[in-house]
Amino acid sequence: MAALQVGDKAPDFELLDDAGKPVRLSDFRGQPVVLFFYPEDDTPVCTQQACSFRDEFAGFEELDAIVMGISPDSVDSHRAFKRKFRLPFYLLSDPENRVATKYESYGTKLMYGKEVQGTIRSSVIVDPKGRVASIHRNVRSEGNGARMVEALKAVAAR
Repeated sequence: MAALQVGDKAPDFELLDDAGKPVRLSDFRGQPVVLFFYPEDDTPVCTQQACSFRDEFAGFEELDAIVMGISPDSVDSHRAFKRKFRLPFYLLSDPENRVATKYESYGTKLMYGKEVQGTIRSSVIVDPKGRVASIHRNVRSEGNGARMVEALKAVAAR
């Protein structure tokens, strides 16, 4: 499989959200979509990342952008995580890492000096036409939301 590149058609998907409803990427054609991949609900680093998107949510709304957090956690786990931290965006369940794999956000990574298989913390912007506009790999959780608002502004200015 060829590496995902800026300009490629974004792989479409359907996953269940935190309410158990199916969500398709293609349902949001005409709006920019920010996908952020994270390993696990309610862990310190992942919570920091999700809350950075929450804290910057007004910036995403100003840009008419949809935000979707994707992890292998269950719908029930997502529901609890969303409620606990008042997260105003979709949390999508990808238990088999199918979507994360398509977006090259699952694979071999270093953790505490050892190679392991897992979610690679990443953010991807999909433009209103359904094309990959920006890819960010191995992102820092702190401030990820603010950096993605800025990246979205740069994409919109093109």
